[in-house]
Amino acid sequence: MKKINFKSEGFNLAGHLFFPADFKEGTQYPAIVVSGSWTTVKEQMAGLYAEKFAQAGFITLAFDFRNYGESEGEPRFWENPDMKVTDIKNAVSYLQGLSEVDSNRIGAFAVCAGSMYTLMAASEDSRIKAVVTAASWLQDAEAVKLFYGGEEGVNSKIELARKAKETFAKEGVVEYIETISTTNTGAAMYGNYDYYLNPERGGVKEWSNDKFAVMSWEDWLTLDPMPYAPKLNASTLMIHSDGCVLPQYTKNFFEKIGTDDKELIWVNTELESPIQQFNFYDQEEEVELAVAKGSDWFKAKL
Repeated sequence: MKKINFKSEGFNLAGHLFFPADFKEGTQYPAIVVSGSWTTVKEQMAGLYAEKFAQAGFITLAFDFRNYGESEGEPRFWENPDMKVTDIKNAVSYLQGLSEVDSNRIGAFAVCAGSMYTLMAASEDSRIKAVVTAASWLQDAEAVKLFYGGEEGVNSKIELARKAKETFAKEGVVEYIETISTTNTGAAMYGNYDYYLNPERGGVKEWSNDKFAVMSWEDWLTLDPMPYAPKLNASTLMIHSDGCVLPQYTKNFFEKIGTDDKELIWVNTELESPIQQFNFYDQEEEVELAVAKGSDWFKAKL
């Protein structure tokens, strides 16, 4: 692995580029852009999967989206889907410029909300030839009500975001709430989610557990990736289960994908939602399943 930087709309983004163990100079390899869940940094699930896929023979890139980690971008910790989709496209541009990458054999892998951003990017960017998602978070206006306090809760958060944007525009001050909390119901994630709370898992020092830009709510809660499915022509594999979040939404998106070159793997589990969702972030059984199925897909399609 080596540390790299690339530009996205003028912003300097930091990444980790992983190489196969048997990498040979002068040989071109297929490459994969890897993305994790919302608010996350490259040292969490993206980096784990990038390393695993590199072991399977690909050059892989895990990077910090703008506003996060070691990458540039203000306000910090602003979850902006449009920017993230653009950053993924520019990550593809970076890979295409590498002599060791076959520019016609680039794919993308993502887990959770990164799946949403990646599927949107691939529907607009034909350079992404194949996509694999695991435990995808896919939403619409009705879905967000289930997680964020119904219509009243969603509208309240959107109003808070708009006020926060006004404050930032007028005063340059960014309003933050906790990214995760077991006591504050107003946090971005409220609950005893071990992955984010455990320093041995996702609670790493590079990630912020206490800063989520309030202005993010409007961008996040009004996002609907479902209309992008019919425009998606890349070879697409989706891995999901009833133990992950919003299973019907993954099924709905899959059915609407514009290409017939697609497959949905439904994992049998007795785990209740969202327990297996978090398992796909870093637990050996789920990660190895996603990497094995994903590697086979990429090798066949890239």
